Amino acid sequence: MLAGIVGGIIGIAGYSISQTGGQRLSIVVGCLVGVALVLGAELYRRSAQLTDVRLVVLGSEMSFKTKTDMRQAAQRMFFQAATRVATRPLEDGDGNLREALTSLKSLFDLYREPLESDAAPLPPARGNSVYELALDILNVELAPFLTKWHPRLKAFADAHPDRDESAWPENGAFREELRALQARLRPYVIGLGDIAGIPDPARHLRRPTESAQRASAALAGQQTPQPRRHDDAPR
Repeated sequence: MLAGIVGGIIGIAGYSISQTGGQRLSIVVGCLVGVALVLGAELYRRSAQLTDVRLVVLGSEMSFKTKTDMRQAAQRMFFQAATRVATRPLEDGDGNLREALTSLKSLFDLYREPLESDAAPLPPARGNSVYELALDILNVELAPFLTKWHPRLKAFADAHPDRDESAWPENGAFREELRALQARLRPYVIGLGDIAGIPDPARHLRRPTESAQRASAALAGQQTPQPRRHDDAPR
């Protein structure tokens, strides 16, 4: 709105100058142009300003000086992980293990793609890059898990095409290690949310039962009558 008003005033003043050729109006227009440029520069500075974010992920401290492009990249990676089995529960007897591995492989590819792209930004002069966090997720967590379990499940499926994966002898071990992987990925994903500037990113990673319990506890707290203090007694 401010830009539109300033632009309109400058346009009117410019038209008046073209009609009258007045020196005073030229000075006014120059001042307005200067004000508009300063306001534009300030708005740009605020939109692209650096924000310091410090994370401690699995015992290692990382420092990020986030700009708009880094926050956008972190937001994409946060939502990609927050909607997949990487952070969503897979209870015993539920879900499909092949689909779980496929989901993790898709997340691996989504995180690796920008790292290999020519459009990937250069590392910042100071602090860490959000892509370093993505590289740790790939190399330290996802790659070892996929390398171990993908060929094992495939070998069982190829040897027993008519049997359900629930009959796989390593079904329980797979689910146990998947839960451990999810627990290790959680601080990474919350860190991505912090870099992106998402308020309380852990809220989006809660299990449905945990969210329901929190809501029930909050509702019970609102409905439970508070004990009346002595000084609140009616007189």
